[in-house]
Amino acid sequence: MTATIDPYGVRTTTLVQRHALTMQPDGRRVVIKLFVPGEDAQLAQNRASSLIERILQLDENEIGRLLDDVLEKFSGRHHDILATFQHHYDVVHHRVPPEVELSPNARTLIGAYFSHEFAVEAAALCNPSMVPHPDQSGLEPGELRVAISLRQIGEGHISSIGFCSAVLGPHDAIRLEDRAGPLVIGERTDAKHQRDLLAAGLAELDIDNELTCSVLGSLPERYSDEEFEDVLGHLPGELLARPTTGETLAVLREITATDYAVTFPASVPLHQRVLWPAAPAESNGMEDARFVQVAEPDGRMAYLATYTAYDGRQIGGRMLQSRDLRHFEVTALRGPAARNKGMALFPRPVNGRRLALCRSDGETLGLSECDASNRWQEAVPLLIPHRGWDLIQVGNCGSPVETPAGWLVLTHGVGPMRRYAIGAMLLDLDHPERVIADLPHGLLEPDDVEREGYVPNVVYSCGGVLHDGRLWLPYGASDVRVGFASIALDRLLDAMVVVP
Repeated sequence: MTATIDPYGVRTTTLVQRHALTMQPDGRRVVIKLFVPGEDAQLAQNRASSLIERILQLDENEIGRLLDDVLEKFSGRHHDILATFQHHYDVVHHRVPPEVELSPNARTLIGAYFSHEFAVEAAALCNPSMVPHPDQSGLEPGELRVAISLRQIGEGHISSIGFCSAVLGPHDAIRLEDRAGPLVIGERTDAKHQRDLLAAGLAELDIDNELTCSVLGSLPERYSDEEFEDVLGHLPGELLARPTTGETLAVLREITATDYAVTFPASVPLHQRVLWPAAPAESNGMEDARFVQVAEPDGRMAYLATYTAYDGRQIGGRMLQSRDLRHFEVTALRGPAARNKGMALFPRPVNGRRLALCRSDGETLGLSECDASNRWQEAVPLLIPHRGWDLIQVGNCGSPVETPAGWLVLTHGVGPMRRYAIGAMLLDLDHPERVIADLPHGLLEPDDVEREGYVPNVVYSCGGVLHDGRLWLPYGASDVRVGFASIALDRLLDAMVVVP
């Protein structure tokens, strides 16, 4: 093993193997979004009515010609484009005068005018995480199919979550699977909300009055949107008459609307699914999803992921839950440890404790426990900035990986010129608040190619996977490409230094 020390103080080694495989942003990967002329301006001036008036002046022949042209140019790029146009027409149909009878073609054309394509990764592609894929069919001995989540960034710096798949093994082989085809945004559906999360959200806002107590006392542990509105509709008149009632009801609805579900058609493969912002709190992006595979109490495998919701001003922690990466339940993360970026869940309870890595103070890697009220508590510090290459901040690069030697945690540090490097540490299996070993040098840093890009000098991962004695690490490089590295687990553990 050879080592070098660069001018930034990062001592790197040849421990890790970079693979030649890379992924670049692809501007051809587009979704259809609702487009309302005027509302994209800084000072919104809705122009929907005037546009519809102009469309209504067209005769049926011209409507048919225009629609045929749109379908010829765009139908091959999207799943069921006619249904999307119809949906967008339904959103704006109240602008059509009630006395006007529209033909099916006219309704579809109006929907087309109120649609536009959005290139989900035209600006950047970065920050991947990797978990075993739910489909392991058709593989050779020694191979593992993995699902890779991706932070994809498009116009306006809006982030969404995309997916692809790869096959690892045997040994150090890796290949990407097909990533072609039209993309689909999941359909938002009703969720089964959690009463304790509603209570935690109210507690964070310091709202405790007779109306909130009445609502919490009337809701079951899990409730639907319909059940929630039914409870609100049967509140005592004395409570509804209070001057603060309108404000309190608005807060209750806002907290409840934060949680939702998303479903994709079974016919849409994983690499064509896009998790798009579906709540006001994440309107400007769903950032840095950290996926981990977990075993549920009934023994079935499932997936959890934490991500950062961003509305253009504030951030908040969110969690995804799925059994098949096709139907997703989205809930808010509550508690002191969830107030910053970068939570990463442990893949199983540790001695009955639900644990997560976090960076609640913005610069220290810590360990948080979720209490009986579903609130993530103040973190116990695990790693503080103390080396030349991480003096700005340290954090995790995904969920801990369980090994016989301990919980392997990939870390990142930020040094001079906001330059990132990836490191590693080892936590005790039964008492993860205890650091038992640390890699004394950087494992991966930006090379001369990787340092150039949308966000220069950054390497960053949201989680790797262990397969056949080898740790696989997908990573974003300066937000313009995704690379892949791997290392034999025993070599990595041998390079660590025991912490007294």
